[in-house]
This record gives sequence, C-alpha cells and structure tokens, in this order.
Amino acid sequence: MNITASAISLNVADPTASAAFLKDHYGFSEEMAADGFVSLSRPDAGFNVIFLRTGLETFKPESAKGHADGLLLAFVVDDIDAEYERIQAEGVAITTPIETEPWGERYFQTADPNGVVIQLVQWMIEPEA
Repeated sequence: MNITASAISLNVADPTASAAFLKDHYGFSEEMAADGFVSLSRPDAGFNVIFLRTGLETFKPESAKGHADGLLLAFVVDDIDAEYERIQAEGVAITTPIETEPWGERYFQTADPNGVVIQLVQWMIEPEA
C-alpha cells in the first residue's frame, strides 16, 4: 500500500463556518468547496481537514451520519505560549485555558462555530516511546 494523502472528515451543521474558523485563526487554506463540502489544507499539517454538512444524502455509510461529537483536532506547535497569546488577541474564545499535564503536554483548546474542539499542544518533555 502507498498512501498518497490523508484527511479527516467531520460532519457539522455549517461547513462554511467551520472552514472560515480554521482559515481565519489557524492558517488553513481552502482547496475545494461545493454545496455542503469544504476541504482545507496546510503544507505543514500532514493531512486535509474536510467539513461535510450533516445529513448529506451522498454521505456513506449511513450509520456514520451525525455530528463531530467526542473528538478534537490536535495540532502540535513549537511555541504554545505565543499561540495562546495570538489566539486570545484575535478574540477567539478559549474553552480550556492553557495548562501543562504531568507527562509534559502543554495545551489549550478552542471550539469552532459548530463546536469542533481545536487543541494546540506543545510537548515540554519528550513523550516516552
């Protein structure tokens, strides 16, 4: 097998709003869009983020239709404190203030207009293999 690209697809009520949030605050660019569909990328992300409107008739399997509940998009960054200040300065609501876990994961979280949680992370110590 040779994987040539990767993506995560999230079902949301308003794909355009979620896409605008990632473009405006997290530096993503729109690659493709159609009614109920937006695909975003960043050269350094390693995968595309796709937003699909909940209830699209073409979505398969039927059992997976719904909302992007119970997951978060996590992006590892080099300077978590600078990103925290930047996001606050842009007026984005912080849903989980910056904190550091005992195992060295320093992070904070925001949520897009559809409730998708976006987490920025910096490892303060190298995680054990």
